[in-house]
Amino acid sequence: MKIVVTGGAGFIASHIADAFIERGHEVHIFDDFSTGQKANLNPKATLHAVDIADAQAARLIEQIKPAALSHHAAQMDVRHSVADPTFDARVNILGFINLLEGCKNAGVKKVLFASSGGAVYGEQEIYPAPESHVTQPASPYGVSKRAGELYLSYYHQAYGLPYIALRYANVYGPRQSAKGEAGVVAIFLSMLLSGKTPLINGDGKQTRDYVFVGDVVAANLAALESPYIGPINIGTGVETDVVAIYDHLRQAVGSATEAQHGPAKPGEQRRSCLDNRHAGAVLGWRPQVVLADGLRRTAEYYRENPAR
Repeated sequence: MKIVVTGGAGFIASHIADAFIERGHEVHIFDDFSTGQKANLNPKATLHAVDIADAQAARLIEQIKPAALSHHAAQMDVRHSVADPTFDARVNILGFINLLEGCKNAGVKKVLFASSGGAVYGEQEIYPAPESHVTQPASPYGVSKRAGELYLSYYHQAYGLPYIALRYANVYGPRQSAKGEAGVVAIFLSMLLSGKTPLINGDGKQTRDYVFVGDVVAANLAALESPYIGPINIGTGVETDVVAIYDHLRQAVGSATEAQHGPAKPGEQRRSCLDNRHAGAVLGWRPQVVLADGLRRTAEYYRENPAR
């Protein structure tokens, strides 16, 4: 089938594009390279250098007439969303509506949306959080991701557009950039391999649910074939604190460097963890890569690709 993958030069979506191509699908990538890297592009994909908020993006969907849209292009920097909520909304809300209008007009049969479990739930009341957990985003980024889910619900009700909103936990793995609002895994590895001393915010006991990018790809492949409509958590259901992540990575690269501790980030979530039982029930999906192995594989990638 024809599939449009937005943000296909980025970390997660480039892996997903590769998997779609390996399975014989015709992939069209939309990316404006504001954060994506050309080195991540699959040569068998058709590239369209376009801003998703531009009317051209909707017209391209109408011309391509894909069976599915895999939407990962986003303004993903939480701090930037706080500093400039208008820009965040332009990309993550208006840009997505633009694409959905194109999907409606082109007769697209399925939308896979990269949402964020940590961001849409906000400060959790239950650990791990199920999909029924109240959504109380603590940042404009979280608000925009939740808005994307609500717009999908509207387009499904009004136009019959099927969708699955994949609420990702903290995704890590090869190709993740250490620049900007990057994951702590990428930042720590980049610093350790360059001989620098990483900085841990606060006491480092804040926890996250770390899921390997290969498992996220498997979830997307399952979602593409599933008739389910609605949000699904994609995480491990296991909390790991930042100090433990650093210790794993230090062992993986053979470093004796002790991290320094700085002030805590104002407003940072203390804990975040996603209940993945619904994904098991409706997608037959469960994470396969244990944390230590995933971090080791990620460290090997960074060692071989120091420019990342």
